[in-house]
Amino acid sequence: MKYQRVSDSDIYVSKVACGCMSFGKKGKMYDWTLDEDEASDVIEYALSLGINFFDTSNNYSAGDSEEILGRAIKKYTSRDKVVIASKVYFNEGHLSKEAIKREIEGTLKRLDTTYLDIYYIHRFDYSTPIYETMSTLNDLVKEGKVRLLGASSMWGYQFNDYQQLAKDNNFQKFSLMQNQYNLLYREEEREMIPICKKWNTSLAVFSPLAMGRLSRENWFSSSLRCQKDEVAKRKYDVCKDEDIHITKRVKEIADKKGVSMSAISLAWLYKKGVLAPIIGGTKKEHYYDASLSLDVQLDESEVSYLEELYKAHEVTSVLRG
Repeated sequence: MKYQRVSDSDIYVSKVACGCMSFGKKGKMYDWTLDEDEASDVIEYALSLGINFFDTSNNYSAGDSEEILGRAIKKYTSRDKVVIASKVYFNEGHLSKEAIKREIEGTLKRLDTTYLDIYYIHRFDYSTPIYETMSTLNDLVKEGKVRLLGASSMWGYQFNDYQQLAKDNNFQKFSLMQNQYNLLYREEEREMIPICKKWNTSLAVFSPLAMGRLSRENWFSSSLRCQKDEVAKRKYDVCKDEDIHITKRVKEIADKKGVSMSAISLAWLYKKGVLAPIIGGTKKEHYYDASLSLDVQLDESEVSYLEELYKAHEVTSVLRG
């Protein structure tokens, strides 16, 4: 495993992150999530690979994900050996002072920890002044409940406004942006990624494999998630006829190098400067494949070949979650 510093902080994370949206009682959020025993096995395996970066949220399976992660960390490692990130927004009050103060306590209790390494705002809150949100988050840092702040999908100008307000008021700025970014969805290259570079904000991207579309030769699979995941269908299947030609090029380069399609797709993200793709794996081999991507090198001609067929897409996660 390889590790890299988050922004200009003193926190180092594994270059592969374990996404915990897949953990929780089936049916609470999705039908394809892993129950506690299955999830615990995956977490143990991720730790054995050297993965120390775990990403969850207060709304994943209505809190189950945080509880499962917290118990597994206590069982298999020590708190100081891992970097735990969680989120706030999809809750009553969104990013108001009252909501943030309430939700951080629930998150810490479910994770059975006294602090978070990273606390993300899950979306932009149109109903709360950004000063109220940033000052409240800054309080959490001063209180020792949060080490670093992160943000997730929003418009570029909104993220820039948050960062500028934090700078002007000497508040803690956002050190990470968690956004949707992969070979089939590159709209973030227009504004968000340049803005993140401006603020020295690291990228920990979600859906790095386009919910499986960049990890297999066939667009569809027989897996329960592929059959049931309506979010994935909405985000990716509407562009299948165009994007399948990109996945064919991923397969072509993977075969040439003797590695998996996942390894090529993730290697492309590293080439683009991504800190840590968040792998929402439901099987141990998903994390094994991801770890192998760290040794894959793409030259500029291969990068150009992978990117050449991309066409602009409708913006999705910013608008709908």
